[in-house]
Amino acid sequence: MPRSFNHPARKDDLLDIERLRAETPGCEERIHLNNAGAALMPEPVKRAILDHIELESRIGGYEAADARREEIESAYKSVARLIGARPRNIAFTENATASYTQALSSIPFERGDVILTTRNDYASNQIQFLSLQKRIGVKIIRAPDAAAGGADVEAMKELIRRRRPRLVCATHVPTSSGLVQNVSAIGQACRDDDVLYLVDACQSVGQMPVDVEEIGCDFLSVTSRKFLRGPRGSGFLYVSDRVLERGLEPLFIDMRGADWIAEDQYSPARDAKRFENWEFAWALVHGTGEAARYAMQVGLEAIRNRVRTLADRLRDSLRALNGVQVLDRGEELCAIVTAWVEGWEPGAIVAALRERGINTSAQIKIYALIDYDEKGVKGALRISPHYYNTEDEIDRSVSAIRELVSGKRQ
Repeated sequence: MPRSFNHPARKDDLLDIERLRAETPGCEERIHLNNAGAALMPEPVKRAILDHIELESRIGGYEAADARREEIESAYKSVARLIGARPRNIAFTENATASYTQALSSIPFERGDVILTTRNDYASNQIQFLSLQKRIGVKIIRAPDAAAGGADVEAMKELIRRRRPRLVCATHVPTSSGLVQNVSAIGQACRDDDVLYLVDACQSVGQMPVDVEEIGCDFLSVTSRKFLRGPRGSGFLYVSDRVLERGLEPLFIDMRGADWIAEDQYSPARDAKRFENWEFAWALVHGTGEAARYAMQVGLEAIRNRVRTLADRLRDSLRALNGVQVLDRGEELCAIVTAWVEGWEPGAIVAALRERGINTSAQIKIYALIDYDEKGVKGALRISPHYYNTEDEIDRSVSAIRELVSGKRQ
C-alpha cells in the first residue's frame, strides 16, 4: 500500500528542514546542488523501489506486478493528483523525452504544417523538430523573446492566429537557465484558436505547483528524477481528453497501447495508456508514485517558496563575485541558477567543486544553442538547490567558487 509520513512535513507553516534532511541520507555526504540533473531521493521513495525489486527477486517480475496491482494504480492516482489531472489521462514512460516523443509522434503532420515553439527550449525537443522538418517538411517557427526574457506571449498569439500551427510547443522551465515561461498565457491562446499544445515540464514539476487545467495543455511531459525527487529511468505523460477524443495515438503504438483484434486491425486503448509501452520497470513506477505523494505532503507552494529563496540568495551572492556573470533572465525565475565563471570551462569548475564535495552540473553550448549564443557564452555552470538544502550550503558553495576564481587569477 502507499506509504505516508508518520508526522507532518511542516511545522508552524514552515518546512521542517531538519526532518526532511534526515529523510535524505545523501545530505550527510555532499552538498547536492544538482537537482535540475537528478535530485537526492528521500527514504520513502528508495524503500518503495527496493521493496518491489526484492519482491521480484522472490516471486518473479510478472508475478510481482500482479501482486502489486493496487499500488500500481495508486501511482497513477498520485501523479495525476500532483498535476491536477485524472488517472485516465496519465501514461507512464521511461523519461520526459520518451513522453515528449510519444506525444509528438501522435500528431499527423503533413508537409508544410507549422510547429510554433519558443527560443528557450530543450535541445532534444528542437532536434526532434528538425528531424520532422528534414523527413516530412514541416516548418519550424520560433516566437521572439520578450525584452525581459522568455517567449513574447503577444507575439505568439499573433503567430497562432496568422500561421495556424498544427502544434504549439513550449518548455515551462528550460534546462539552461532559471527562466519560468508563461505557459498558461500561451495555453489560453491555444484554446482560443483550438490549437494542440505540448508543454515540457521536465524541470518544473516538483519545484512548483503545476496544474494542467490552468496551463490548458494537451500534453505535458515529465521526468521523475529531477525536482520531483524520484528515480532515474521513469517519467510520465499527461494526455488531455481532447487528444483522446480525437483518436490521436503514438506512431509506434504497441501491445500495451492497443489490442490486435483482426489480421489487419488494432484497437487503441481508450485512455492515455495508448501512449505506454508494454515493458516497464515497475519498481521505478512505484518510486515515481511515492515521489509524487512525498512532494504533495511536503507542499508544492512551500517547496516553491523555499527553493526560490535559496536561489535568490545564490544569485545575489554570485553577482557579488568578481569574474562571475549570472546569466538568468526573465520576469519570473526559479531554482535553476546559471553563471559563466571567468577562466573556467563549465566542466572544469564542476569537477573542481565535486572534489570539494559540492555537486553542480555543466552546461555546454550545444545544450541550449540559441540561449547561449544570445548571452555570448560557451556554456554555464548550473547550480540548482532544492528545499532540503540549507543557507549554509549555499554560502559554502559560493565561498568555494570565490576561492577557485581567485586561485585561477594568481
